[in-house]
Amino acid sequence: MSVIMTGKDLAARILGGDRRAVARAISKVEDGSPDLPGLSEALYPHTGRAYTVGLTGSPGVGKSSLGEQLVRAARSRDKTVAVLAIDPTSPFTGGALLGDRLRMQAHATDPGVFIRSMATRGHLGGMALAAPEALRVLDASGKDLIMVETVGVGQAEVEVASATDTTLVVVSPGWGDAVQVSKAGILEIADVFVVNKADKDGAGDAVRDLRNMLRMGPKLGWTPPIVKTSTVNGEGIDELWEAIEAHRTHQESTGELEARRRRRVVEEVRSMVAFHLRERAASIADGGLLEDLAEHRIDPYRAADILLKQLIDADRPGA
Repeated sequence: MSVIMTGKDLAARILGGDRRAVARAISKVEDGSPDLPGLSEALYPHTGRAYTVGLTGSPGVGKSSLGEQLVRAARSRDKTVAVLAIDPTSPFTGGALLGDRLRMQAHATDPGVFIRSMATRGHLGGMALAAPEALRVLDASGKDLIMVETVGVGQAEVEVASATDTTLVVVSPGWGDAVQVSKAGILEIADVFVVNKADKDGAGDAVRDLRNMLRMGPKLGWTPPIVKTSTVNGEGIDELWEAIEAHRTHQESTGELEARRRRRVVEEVRSMVAFHLRERAASIADGGLLEDLAEHRIDPYRAADILLKQLIDADRPGA
């Protein structure tokens, strides 16, 4: 007979590092469970200790293999690790995510490593809200390092990867039209550039192209380093770890890490409010208002004012 676990029990088990409780909580995040507000309230005071690293880049550049190497590097330094492989597009197909788990098989029996693939499924707020919730669950479970891997370079993937403390943008030799990559927003979010598959021809050209782009860009307090890696022979993995640590040290010494985390959580709350306001506005928009708008009797600004007034009136006591 299955035991019904309360939100309080689930939170307590997560704080104790129970792997099954962590997995169950992330499933609740994926499904948009009504238990999430209570679970968040219980876990939030115990978060903020884990360091998060995002890996993003075009499909086929070797993010999963690179992630496996970073897990190995972290474990050799006695760090506990969680890996969140995110597919914002398909909640049903395994796709690359099944491959991710196969590549991570060497760590599957390591109690210091937790690996999970995640899709939005029923989460009403989309991946931009689901991912931070899942990260907090992993953080509260006591992991030292959390890696977030996305499967592509679309807007959703860029948003998820950039919602981390250090963002790694992974490219490979012959990485394609730099203009298209720039349009995807991928260059702007990079804290460290990784030229993976450095054992192949063209790696030096990719490094040169990136250096030229950085040279033409604005001068910032932190210039993203460019690290060449190869998951075939292990080249550059230690250098990549050092680059991540250097970026962390830079942020901690300048106060940027705390400022960055504050900006993220404020933006998350704003997104939550905006989402719930949209949902409520859609639910109270009456046929008459929509008809007036469609028939051009009122303009969209006036319609928005009316809806906002209705939302405010609905929240008044006795309404």
